[in-house]
Amino acid sequence: MNEAPIRAGIRAGFASQADWCRRLGAPFTARVCDMLGQIIDRSTATGRRVLDWTGDPVADALPLRLAGGLNARVRSGGLPELAALYPPHDHGGGGALETALAAALADPRLLPWLDSAPQTNEVARSAVLVAGLLVVAEATGLPLALFELGASAGLNLRLDHYAYRLGTLDLAPPGAPLTLAPTWDGPPPPPATIRVVGRRGVDLNPVDLTIAAARDRLLAYVWPEQRERVARLEQAIAAFVADPVALDRDDAADWTEAEVAPTDGVATVVFHSIAFQYFPDATKARVAAHLEAAGAAATADAPLAWLRYEFDGDTLPTLRLRLWPGGDDRLLAHAHPHGATIQWLA
Repeated sequence: MNEAPIRAGIRAGFASQADWCRRLGAPFTARVCDMLGQIIDRSTATGRRVLDWTGDPVADALPLRLAGGLNARVRSGGLPELAALYPPHDHGGGGALETALAAALADPRLLPWLDSAPQTNEVARSAVLVAGLLVVAEATGLPLALFELGASAGLNLRLDHYAYRLGTLDLAPPGAPLTLAPTWDGPPPPPATIRVVGRRGVDLNPVDLTIAAARDRLLAYVWPEQRERVARLEQAIAAFVADPVALDRDDAADWTEAEVAPTDGVATVVFHSIAFQYFPDATKARVAAHLEAAGAAATADAPLAWLRYEFDGDTLPTLRLRLWPGGDDRLLAHAHPHGATIQWLA
């Protein structure tokens, strides 16, 4: 086997991930990914596993698997030399960081982090989603039953519990554990009242936040220089543990077909955020077909909404809403992948 092209592809994957990190405001993690792509070799078990990777390193999020493992070891105190260079500390220049990363790659506890793709639950996406729910609430005048596909740990299923500043519109439920205030461009969303009467989520691998290791793993995938995101996730996790939401382990299509149907007196809302792209094509097709069929049975007293915050070919993700009866599809907003900025169009 000619390994040179494979290694070049792996190293290019780390460079590509570094570029994305820079675009998304994570310059330190970008530097880590760049350096890992340059220094990784076959002298460690981790290096051999990475260089022998047979899949697509970008599609498989290989750089983020390794970066998450390193961050986890730093957070746990397992790599003190590297931890001294991680945020909030100064990385001390390229030479010091390169040396510490090279030494860290010998840690065998990094290997399990390469076994599965990163799993995140970016709670700031709730600001984008709740704006869409305001549109549904205004259009239907009904309480909402929420069904989330690709729910991860379920933090965005509690979105009506958080406080928001959405342009000139403030939402402040009593006892809100955190406030989300994205940079807002455009008119505010409608000042409707969101009343949630049911919420449930599904994921192939739901994160059980009652387990400390699961909480630590979720936090390890947040880029360490983005301290506000880390703090926000910690707040959301604590609130969820105190008041959890039911999550099911299942295929999204099987679950949607079994659980989602219009119900009298309730607006049924199926939603997902930066998740649908990871579903197999057959799963996506079955979800769409079921919602089409269910939508055909929807009425004004039993409406169905499909709220999608996903990449769909544009530079930024879009927020789109399809609402039955009628089935009209609306582009509501463009938004940052982590919910930091929202351009409201509706």
